[in-house]
Amino acid sequence: MRATEVPSSPGAPGRVEIHEASGTVLLRAAHGTYVFRVDRAAGTVRHVHWGAPLPLADAVALPVWGEHDNSFAGRWDGTEEYPADGGARFGVPAFEVRFADGSSPVEATVQDVVLMEADHVVILLRDRIRPLAWHLHYRVPAGGDVLERWVEFVHTGTADDGDILLVRYASAHWPMPQRPDWRLSSVHGGWSAEGRLQRSHLPVGETALGSRRGHTGHHANPWAALDAGDAGEEQGEVWAVALAASGSWRLTVQRTAAGRVGVLANEGHDGVELRLGPGRRHRTPVSLALHTAHGFGEASRMFHRHLRMHVLPHPGELRPVLYNSWEATSFEVNEDNQISLARRAASLGAELFVLDDGWFRGRDDDRSGLGDWTPHPRRFPRGLRPLADEVHRLGMAFGLWVEPEMVNADSDLHRRHPDWVLHVPGRTATELRHQLVLDFSRPEVSEWAVRWLRQVVAENTVDFLKWDFNRSFTEAGAHGGGPDARRVHVEHARGLYKVLDRLRAEFPRLRIEACAGGGGRVDPGILARTDQVWTSDNTDAVDRLTIQHGFSQVYPAGVMSAWVTDSPNPLTGREVPLRFRFHSAMAGVLGIGGDLTRWTDAELAEAAELVRVYKDIRPVVQRGRQYRLLAPAQGPLAAVQYLGEDGDRVVVLIWRPSTAFGPAQPPLRLRGLEEGARYRDEDTGRVWSGAALTGFGLPLPELPPGDCASALVRLRRVESS
Repeated sequence: MRATEVPSSPGAPGRVEIHEASGTVLLRAAHGTYVFRVDRAAGTVRHVHWGAPLPLADAVALPVWGEHDNSFAGRWDGTEEYPADGGARFGVPAFEVRFADGSSPVEATVQDVVLMEADHVVILLRDRIRPLAWHLHYRVPAGGDVLERWVEFVHTGTADDGDILLVRYASAHWPMPQRPDWRLSSVHGGWSAEGRLQRSHLPVGETALGSRRGHTGHHANPWAALDAGDAGEEQGEVWAVALAASGSWRLTVQRTAAGRVGVLANEGHDGVELRLGPGRRHRTPVSLALHTAHGFGEASRMFHRHLRMHVLPHPGELRPVLYNSWEATSFEVNEDNQISLARRAASLGAELFVLDDGWFRGRDDDRSGLGDWTPHPRRFPRGLRPLADEVHRLGMAFGLWVEPEMVNADSDLHRRHPDWVLHVPGRTATELRHQLVLDFSRPEVSEWAVRWLRQVVAENTVDFLKWDFNRSFTEAGAHGGGPDARRVHVEHARGLYKVLDRLRAEFPRLRIEACAGGGGRVDPGILARTDQVWTSDNTDAVDRLTIQHGFSQVYPAGVMSAWVTDSPNPLTGREVPLRFRFHSAMAGVLGIGGDLTRWTDAELAEAAELVRVYKDIRPVVQRGRQYRLLAPAQGPLAAVQYLGEDGDRVVVLIWRPSTAFGPAQPPLRLRGLEEGARYRDEDTGRVWSGAALTGFGLPLPELPPGDCASALVRLRRVESS
């Protein structure tokens, strides 16, 4: 066992500590520890502890799970760091294989424990006789509370050994501590109804969350949180797990009859197998996990910090206020109406103008044109450059809607390359939204995408891409077939990553928004390659409160695109005042998507003022710590607080979707403030102490009468203790 000493800060232990004699490995996050034990003789890696901080000496003295369990059946279930299919194991395996002779059981041996860096340790295992090795990676990124895990599989044999099929290949198994009971939190929903937060009792058995759609999905998201049923927004222990995968995925939460609970996180779903040839490797996506003693709110803030510090490409940038033309012109775009809209958007203070669908050849509706990415000759006879130049002259960046992974059957591309779409030979190809999916797992397809994207971006000085993906996979078989033909459910996303990585390397100033018919592809994997995500196609300001509440459980406000659109809302028909629409969208990355040619002069003036206010609070909202004060639909009000990075500024957004008879709402007790400091309301001049604002609460500002009323409060620390 290699326990190389790695320097750490004076007087402080490293983030990974190893006790060689006992095989104990301790991962030290900012506010907790994760401990497991490597047993060379047994060939096992057993879980010990995940929770409150412990010194290494105490961790060494702790027993491993199941050490004194004398029952034969299921002795290992739920106790191992990475359970394999083989031996007396009857729980859900983290990995399962099929060797060339059709056999499956794996018999592990420990090769080594390697401390790669101060924050990264690898457990090297291999099968006792078969040509398969698997390496368990653990990492504790600097300055954070989130643990990272992934696995690398290696076929160590020769051609004589044949291929190995990876049937299950989880990124991690996260064993939970023993508690009397458990509650599971996750989100569910659908198109235009994403992010519905649900908390429910965890039953004995297997609870599966996942996507079989080839993308992350609107109906679920790859994270889960567990607590003993006693956690609240700001108190109680919470354990949370997420997966950085943008294709099909699965989280399996297992609770055994013996009371052991664990979460398996892996890309793919049942039947998505990967072929591993001799000498080949497969690395899983990263799984993220955390523990906190301070409730669901702190768990969210820990994820937010991690994504900003270690995942997002440009976390220090403020996202611009954008205007998107889709709801104003739909497919009827042309140079003149887009320039007219751009001038109006600039007068409101927009910083980015995005030309949406309909700009390319053959795109007169959603039945044709996808795949033929050159300017529409009738609508843009001079090409896109004159529009881009005018947008830049107006002081805005120029953005463009694209959907590179899709094709219409009625397109020149499909007529030239019908074999490029995901399909199973001999089966009818199902069209959704009149389009088919291009197979980005094929190098020739992804290379084609890079070529035309490079040309469009360079020729038109494009600063921003709204990258859409409007349908799920059907008849998804890989080119060439074979026993792992369904690998496209994970390999397509990896091909997408390569395209995005190449494009960003060639155009460092290019920024990208991930969109998938709304929030159908939101996960840490896509966020490593994009700058923001389109949260939902539903822009109803009231519905968005619930969607944004679910979104914030893992993802920060600084990546959450939110638009102000017309009233009545195009989707729901609800009439909402302009101020409420803005206040709802100002909780994230503000955008405007209405038909500005129909807005009155008074509305345009009010919008310009609200954009100005948003720019003032933008650093606090996009970079600050978020506190969910009142959840939507749990009372007459919803409220969110943001605390600036340095603690000097506070922003509170308050919404009342509908009026109801009842007692007055109590003051809002703010969070995270310095009790001895004093805070001044920047609009009224009133001053409160931090102790008053957190103990008594912020008196509610007077809201306008009627439904859909809202308020914004800005506080600044004027005196510190």
